[in-house]
Amino acid sequence: MEANKLNSQESAEKPKEELPVLTVNDGRTGQTKKIPITAGRAVAASALKSIKEKGQPGLVSYDPGYTNTAVCTSAICEIKGSKGELSYRGYDIIELVNNSTFVEVAYLLIYGKLPDKDQLGLWTTNIMRHSFVHQNLLTLMGNFRYDAHPMGMLIASISAMGTFYPEANPALQGSDLFQRDIALRNRQIFRILGKMPTIAANSYRHRIGRAYNQPSQPREPSPLSYTENFLYMLDHLSEKNFKPHPVFVKALDKIWILHAEHSLNCSTATMRQLASTLVDPYSCVAGASAALYGPLHGGANEAVLRMLERIGKVENVPKFIEEVKVKKTKLFGFGHRIYKNYDPRAKILKDIAYEVFEVTGTNPLLSIALELEKAALTDQYFIDRKLYPNVDFYSGLIYQAMGFPTDMFPVLFSIPRAAGWLAHWCESLDDKETKIYRPKQIYSGKKPGLKYVPVEKRAKEAKNPQQYEHSAFFRRRELGTRSKL
Repeated sequence: MEANKLNSQESAEKPKEELPVLTVNDGRTGQTKKIPITAGRAVAASALKSIKEKGQPGLVSYDPGYTNTAVCTSAICEIKGSKGELSYRGYDIIELVNNSTFVEVAYLLIYGKLPDKDQLGLWTTNIMRHSFVHQNLLTLMGNFRYDAHPMGMLIASISAMGTFYPEANPALQGSDLFQRDIALRNRQIFRILGKMPTIAANSYRHRIGRAYNQPSQPREPSPLSYTENFLYMLDHLSEKNFKPHPVFVKALDKIWILHAEHSLNCSTATMRQLASTLVDPYSCVAGASAALYGPLHGGANEAVLRMLERIGKVENVPKFIEEVKVKKTKLFGFGHRIYKNYDPRAKILKDIAYEVFEVTGTNPLLSIALELEKAALTDQYFIDRKLYPNVDFYSGLIYQAMGFPTDMFPVLFSIPRAAGWLAHWCESLDDKETKIYRPKQIYSGKKPGLKYVPVEKRAKEAKNPQQYEHSAFFRRRELGTRSKL
């Protein structure tokens, strides 16, 4: 007891360690401000508000694209871009790809540590048990156009899925629903991870005019794994005991580990921004998936394929390299905002590509890709700009070799990334510093004070900003309407 009191007194008497500061000299006012540096490398953006001229608002940081802005603290994923290193919860990505499975990595991301044997078994069972989707959702998916993009179907279906579970909607059950009911939070995680592959497979089958497959029933002694079940739902026709090729299963599982999480990228930032409103997780995942749908994010590997197809053959690589250097054409699959070294995921994908090509036969584009990589890594132009292959450079080649159409690429990206999104959703809910996202803007419009002019007195505009291309149907009708015959 006395010892505890003594320790308590010593703790109280010990002075707090002072934070290092950033000293800012304001050249406009001559004032000097000291701003604390937290976490060794960050200053609070709100501290800039104290730097201001008399009668004027304080400074704000201007950062389009959040290129150097941290909006949260996170323990999920660390990227050391200058070294080309990536880790999930302290585990190096290579360690996980070589030893773990996607389902186990999903548990690690969401709960912060690897599961024991019983936890892993229960986790797997809970996810697979929730892989079946409501018949009404199947009906909804069946009503999409025959040529609907599978990513559009995925986004709409996930969003619609939220309407099936009113008990999981904070707008109906209270804004703190998922902070006070962890069991309910877990159930939504099982549902989303379980149903994402089913919805994705249905989207694929819809495009090729095939009936949707139900998830595989558990088989003893070896039930299908998570990735195996996804491939089963894609390809099963009428065979008994159909099983996908083990090389494809292994390759897809490794790729999904690589794609599961990558810090605060655009789609994950979208997930956290939506989560900050305390909206339901289905809306969050649908919004994050929509961000991933963009060609600058989840569609980048398709751009790599198109580039390799344009190059055509190995002999054309030197010419292509020179055109890139003089900015006559664009180089896809190289460079990354974070990595200033070889993307570790690209190294792993290169090995996976060889494993897949042993089964499918070599993709003729692989030779072009290898020659392009070799040329870029030895050319001083690319070395100076730190342009190394990224995750998109080889993933598209692998997916193409496995028979996936290019419009399925972002879908294949979304399934595993849902694990990372959900990890950030949970972390955001538990973070006491989380606030609803509300970035500032710098207004660049006209000054207030304009007077309203009635429409009949306004001058005619020389150019109408509402120009658009009419359809052939509209033009044909217009010609018929104007005809005097």
